[in-house]
Amino acid sequence: MLRWFRAFLPKEERFFDLFARHSQTVVQGAEALQDMLRGGDETPVHCQRVSQFENDADAITREVLTAVRRTFITPFDRVDIKNLITSMDDAIDQMQQTAKAVILFEVRSFEPPMREIGTLLVECANLVGRALPLMKSIGPNVAMLTAITEELGKLEGRVDDLHDIGLKELFLKHRNASAMDFIVGAEIYDHLEKVADRFDDVANEINSIVIEQV
Repeated sequence: MLRWFRAFLPKEERFFDLFARHSQTVVQGAEALQDMLRGGDETPVHCQRVSQFENDADAITREVLTAVRRTFITPFDRVDIKNLITSMDDAIDQMQQTAKAVILFEVRSFEPPMREIGTLLVECANLVGRALPLMKSIGPNVAMLTAITEELGKLEGRVDDLHDIGLKELFLKHRNASAMDFIVGAEIYDHLEKVADRFDDVANEINSIVIEQV
């Protein structure tokens, strides 16, 4: 009965505008991270860009959480909205943690698997950006939303594989040389893997909302 009643009440559509703004910021953060992983003298500049986009995303997240408290009718459950925007924000937060590690250890060159992971993370961010507008009308878009979340899961699996491959290559490269270089490289790999894990969390939140709404 409550669902039927809610269907006839106006919903606060600005949530989708905020989701779109946040997802665009996540894409920009992922692209800056990808640029960072190309290495070179401009690495600190790209690290700073990642941090700036993370700050922008935090501000949008606060807007969403404020709107949840002040809006009578929301597009879907308030807890789901909070979980979705938080999982998106966690993804770009983890990008910032990666950039901080790069600054801390003064890294200026990156292994090929790291750069490949960077490319996959941009794909993840773009998939999230594609999914969010479809949630304005979940019913007709169930198949597409399911396909997108499945693809996010596959990309997360590919990142896991690259993480393992990269660690093995790193060990072989440094086992008779600098232990610190291995430790630093492993730290960066772990941060990058966590970014992919956070995108997988976003996919899980989207799936949860879809299941509740259909």
